[in-house]
Amino acid sequence: MAGQKSGSAVAKKSEKPSSSEKSAPKAAKKGGDYGASSIQVLEGLEAVRKRPGMYIGSTDERGLHHLVYEVVDNSVDEAMAGHATRIVVRIHKDNSIEVTDDGRGVPVGKHSTGKDALEVVHTVLHAGGKFGGDGYKVSGGLHGVGVSVVNALSVKLRVESSRDGFIWAQEYERGKPKMKVTKVGPAHARRGTRTVFLPDPEVFSTTEYSFETLSNRLRESAYLNKGLWLTLIDDRADREATFYFQGGIVSFVRHLNRKRKVTHERPVYLERVDGTTSVEVAFQYQGDSWSETLLAFANNINTVDGGTHVTGFRAALTSSLNDWGRKNGAIKDNDPNLTGEDVREGLTAVISVKLVDPQFEGQTKAKLGTAEVKGIVQTAVNAGVLQFLEENPGDGKEVIRQALNAARGREAARKARDLVLRKGALEGSALPGKLADCQERDPAKSELYIVEGESAGGSAKQGRDRRFQAIFPLRGKLLNVEKARIDKILGSDNIRTLIVALGAGIQDSSSSFDLAKLRYHRVIIMTDADVDGAHIRTLLLTFFYRYMPAIIEAGYLYIAQPPLYRVSTGKETKYASSEKERDVAVASFKTKNVNVQRFKGLGEMNAEQLWETAMNPENRVFLQARIEDAAAANEIFEMLMGERVEPRRDFIKAEARKVQNLDV
Repeated sequence: MAGQKSGSAVAKKSEKPSSSEKSAPKAAKKGGDYGASSIQVLEGLEAVRKRPGMYIGSTDERGLHHLVYEVVDNSVDEAMAGHATRIVVRIHKDNSIEVTDDGRGVPVGKHSTGKDALEVVHTVLHAGGKFGGDGYKVSGGLHGVGVSVVNALSVKLRVESSRDGFIWAQEYERGKPKMKVTKVGPAHARRGTRTVFLPDPEVFSTTEYSFETLSNRLRESAYLNKGLWLTLIDDRADREATFYFQGGIVSFVRHLNRKRKVTHERPVYLERVDGTTSVEVAFQYQGDSWSETLLAFANNINTVDGGTHVTGFRAALTSSLNDWGRKNGAIKDNDPNLTGEDVREGLTAVISVKLVDPQFEGQTKAKLGTAEVKGIVQTAVNAGVLQFLEENPGDGKEVIRQALNAARGREAARKARDLVLRKGALEGSALPGKLADCQERDPAKSELYIVEGESAGGSAKQGRDRRFQAIFPLRGKLLNVEKARIDKILGSDNIRTLIVALGAGIQDSSSSFDLAKLRYHRVIIMTDADVDGAHIRTLLLTFFYRYMPAIIEAGYLYIAQPPLYRVSTGKETKYASSEKERDVAVASFKTKNVNVQRFKGLGEMNAEQLWETAMNPENRVFLQARIEDAAAANEIFEMLMGERVEPRRDFIKAEARKVQNLDV
């Protein structure tokens, strides 16, 4: 989970259109001559610089890091083809990136276009060795836009290709060659590709790379390509990390479950090659969490929305557990079959398929659509699971016992959900009494503040702009959903009424969250700046991550940053969020009589102060909740909020020295 400072998209308090807005239709009519001369043709990489979001998703931190992934993925493709064993990524002090591999090197020589092949790869979209022929049988970069897009969005880029006994190089500025492809020296024993690029600050909102973000991505690639060495070096802080996993995805599952209580010690692993398609699956059940952790990949691409490989895995897991359970008496004759939801409770699984010409649904490659993969995975998993059960009957019976408990919990949850729905139907369209709703009915213009306690709720209700700001005060601590089944969660008054207030349902094994029905497109957590406030904030984040992740993925969840200090003298007032800001504010007033007030909680702020500092779109600062790495986010929630005490205690011991200000 990551935070990003963000203002609000809400308009200023005045709802009257500006003079420019009123005159817009006339201006449009005046300049509305739309003919053949209006059509623009963008040559070469101009389209990438004109619309970078179309190629890398965004121009913020995510898009910035995506540049590195595109170059690294080319090197990983070399490894998958059996031609590379080591990849090194270096962050230079100026935030330029260097990626080196020991693969075959980018081809050089005259191309059919008349240019050198190395130049074509780096300056022409949809040019590469992945569109047929024998260059790559399996690859992640399918669209051939990767390195050319990186080139277009970089101030400068230099590539060196070591092959055939020589080193060949070319340099570019914002995608345009500054020199011909040149032989710069003998390669000696060196082989592979070296790329150095500096992201363009005219394109990106930040050019500061995160060591943690890049290391998470390289670690993931190392798990998916056993035997591949990946090294990240950070010259800015003299840091280095190397990843190598001979166990591959089995090591990945062990890593995901390393702080959990597992049901069976050894992860189930299976591998199958069917023609040109290879399947690897590793999974393990854990008994101290009711959530499912499933990571699926196709040619090293994280298919976050699943696809045919996930469908095949789930179908095989459910059928094989039911077949073996009935055959061995673990499921009684009068018991109904286990459902997919039952057998996935507490499951940690990694699926990796590698195939020629995979078909993805959408440009983002978030879902695999290749139809024949479903049957290949299903056959492989059926055989692998039945072999595991036959060889480990004790573990098999424990897994089925756990699934039967899940079935009972699911039935209890269904009854609880029906009760909630029935109650809602009886009450008509009435919203919870504790919710102070806003007048605006357009979700895109509406925001909901979730505040801690009745006192803060009272100040927020008085200070808000009721036209677009709604207030939902919590009463007492929120239930820790990481330690509770869904039936208990739905029985919590705080959670049940919050679900009704948001209006979009929840995401669990038996129901889905409908983002289109969400009543507010800014959901803002606003709690006290003390230990209790941080705890409540974490409980809320856990709830949203587990049961309304779509709100986070859509960028609708924010954390308010109310100030800690009020510094005033006479009629002048400044607010500060840290001791450093407080001291700066005090110093700015000079030989004057300064009063410093420390806010212990939101309830100590009057309505005007709360509006001015945390609710007024002109002044407020938010942190935007984001999921940068699903596996890492899952791990941190389980560690901080799960059943096991030991991982949490270890974390506190390790991080305690970093605490500077602690309210107890």
